[in-house]
Amino acid sequence: MNKPSWSRRFTRRLTRGIGQRLGAATAIAALALGGFTSAARADILVGQTAGFTGQVAASVKELTLGARLYIDHVNASGGVNGQKIDLVSMDDGFDPKRAAANAQTLIDKGAVALFLTRGTPHTQAVMPLLEKAQIPLVAPSTGAMLLHKPVNPYVFNVRATYQREAERAVQLLLEMGNTRIALVQVNDTFGADGVAGAMRGFEDRKMKPVAHFTYDREKPDVPGMVKQLVAIDPQVVLLVASQQITSDTINALRAAGSRILGATLSNNASNGFVQLLGQNAAGIIVSQVFPSERSMNIPLVRELADLVKAKPAESGGQVTPAMMEGFASAKVLVEGLKRAGKDPSRASILKALNGMSRYDLGGMELGFSPTDHTGTSYADIAIIDPRGRFLR
Repeated sequence: MNKPSWSRRFTRRLTRGIGQRLGAATAIAALALGGFTSAARADILVGQTAGFTGQVAASVKELTLGARLYIDHVNASGGVNGQKIDLVSMDDGFDPKRAAANAQTLIDKGAVALFLTRGTPHTQAVMPLLEKAQIPLVAPSTGAMLLHKPVNPYVFNVRATYQREAERAVQLLLEMGNTRIALVQVNDTFGADGVAGAMRGFEDRKMKPVAHFTYDREKPDVPGMVKQLVAIDPQVVLLVASQQITSDTINALRAAGSRILGATLSNNASNGFVQLLGQNAAGIIVSQVFPSERSMNIPLVRELADLVKAKPAESGGQVTPAMMEGFASAKVLVEGLKRAGKDPSRASILKALNGMSRYDLGGMELGFSPTDHTGTSYADIAIIDPRGRFLR
């Protein structure tokens, strides 16, 4: 009898650990979304570290689910050049130090690529390991400008930058007649990046935010921030923050009787975010970096919708913006693996990705070169409707 693979042993250890902390039901859900497969043989090992628990857990699970739907589809269709993809996901609890430690573990175990990290400081913590291991990081789920300029030879972005979407969000909010806009940001590189784009949106109209608050990522003072917002009473508050802090702030505003309109970035474009908001979700504005999940005229959207329909038990039967990002990211990863040939190595994947000058995701074109790893630049906004859907 063959010895179990590393990924199987790792899966059993992770399942026991999660089960002890969160209970059997949560463990099963985390395992399904973390996506450890039971394939007889793992041919191509790809590693992911992300916050499956912590402040961004809901959106990370949806993001990863979208990626797994495509990877599972590819594996079921014969894999990549006859080899199956084994995506091993590790929980970093949205902690940059744990993200770096997880990435090192995955590198040491022979991953040929890292994939779909979540968070700006977390991806920053992983980046020094990339050059040392000569390994690509495909589709980090962060729009940090530092991943785009200067070009990092090992980072291949898929989604648009936070600066681009924040700038566009402010422009659209101003066009809607909102002249009193407040900014709230976390005090890390993600917060600074998003606000840099937002400020460009204000400068385009020769305007300024009516207030600008910064909160501590580890010890946010939501009650104090809400008290100040209520006193200033802006028309809109744009929150460059995690889904937990954003939802906590909006829910606290509503509890205080405030009707300030809430707006946030695409890192919170998930059903999990809507659920955290509960009855306060309707009317919240969320910027988007992929086409609407209901635009069935776009092949990328239609393809994901078909996979969701085929696996309702796994997907919940509904496409979300976070799933769309994960799905598109997986398509880029798989295309890179295909172009890298049989038995892809870190070096052959890097070469293949740099040669993807024009790649059609399905109605969206993406291109990489040695001097440009930007990916796409799509940016739009959506409003959550009373049914919890993102409408455009």
